[in-house]
Amino acid sequence: MLEKALKGSREYWIWISFLLAIITIGFYFYLHQLDYGLGVTGMSRDVSWGLYIAQFTFLVGIAASAVMLVLPYYLHDYKAFGKITILGEFLAVSAVIMCVIFIFVDLGQPSRVLNVLLYPAPTSILFWDMIVLSGYLLINIVTGWIVLSCDRKEVPPPNWIKPLIYLSIPWAISIHTVTAFIYAGLPGRSFWLTAIMAPRFLASAFASGPALLIIICLILKRYGRFDAGEKAISTLAKIVAYALAASIFFVLVELFTVFYSGLPEHEAPFRYLFCGLSGHYNLVPWMWTSAVLAFAALGILIIPHIRRKEGWLAVACAFVFVSLWIEKGLGLVVTGFIPSPLETITEYVPTGTEIAISLGIWAVGFLILTILYRIFVTVRSDIDGTNDRSVANVRN
Repeated sequence: MLEKALKGSREYWIWISFLLAIITIGFYFYLHQLDYGLGVTGMSRDVSWGLYIAQFTFLVGIAASAVMLVLPYYLHDYKAFGKITILGEFLAVSAVIMCVIFIFVDLGQPSRVLNVLLYPAPTSILFWDMIVLSGYLLINIVTGWIVLSCDRKEVPPPNWIKPLIYLSIPWAISIHTVTAFIYAGLPGRSFWLTAIMAPRFLASAFASGPALLIIICLILKRYGRFDAGEKAISTLAKIVAYALAASIFFVLVELFTVFYSGLPEHEAPFRYLFCGLSGHYNLVPWMWTSAVLAFAALGILIIPHIRRKEGWLAVACAFVFVSLWIEKGLGLVVTGFIPSPLETITEYVPTGTEIAISLGIWAVGFLILTILYRIFVTVRSDIDGTNDRSVANVRN
């Protein structure tokens, strides 16, 4: 089926060329980072995780969100998701690959990746994060490709694929839970030291992932000659609304716990986020933007007659995606280091090199996603065309 990705319109090839150009620029800056070291980034001794790990954390949620399609369709036979479940699985493949690349560039020297393999430590959360991410990537590649191949041949999937699909459901939960444990397991960082970190991660994942998928489905409907179906989009919109409400609720619970307890070491990171701390305000406009977008999106999504309008729905989903990208990205990662255990404040600003490399990695993800979706849409068009001709022959 890969040959189907080699055929497309002029706009399709312009988009591919644009992505390849961004990837080339990002790779050039990565070579500069590889030659000079992580000193070209905005990270430091006090802020050792930055834009790369922020993107990794956010994208793990995008990958995990595929379960919101797989679970209703395969466990509850929700047929409305039949046409788009593979889209969710392919989105997970693209997201996990980006996660792996972000970890790769964050390590500095590529050889450090081998340390996890050569010296496995079952007591390390990072070791288990590697296991769940690589396993989830393999599961989604196999299930998505096999099911699409069977759809193309109009034959039922083989029996052995069903257990793998069912396994992907708890596995999706595990990848984001383990990622949350990386943060929640660090006792020296009071901002992350909370038992609600994993539920927060999952709630935001189940909002941002389906929101991105809705946007993609609306784009495919307009430009890709693929209609996911009004019922599927409507159900996804409800999932986004409920998950976003849960995500906002969890953040408010954190705020109540922190400020009602009145413990200065727990209050300081939240003050830095929303009010600034000791003259440092870098993330304040970002976090207020995130909060405004989240509440605006929730307002749109909870009103049924507004949510059903594609234009408003697209705006709400874009708000959700950007809001959670800020809140779960730099807002979560950087603030964990501020203030440091020694009560010092070292702010972090990503450099141009980091931004260029990050854009290059996102371009890699969108290139993979474009190719997979091109194959999917072409196969679906062939199937629909065959079915239409069969119906016409029967009528004649």
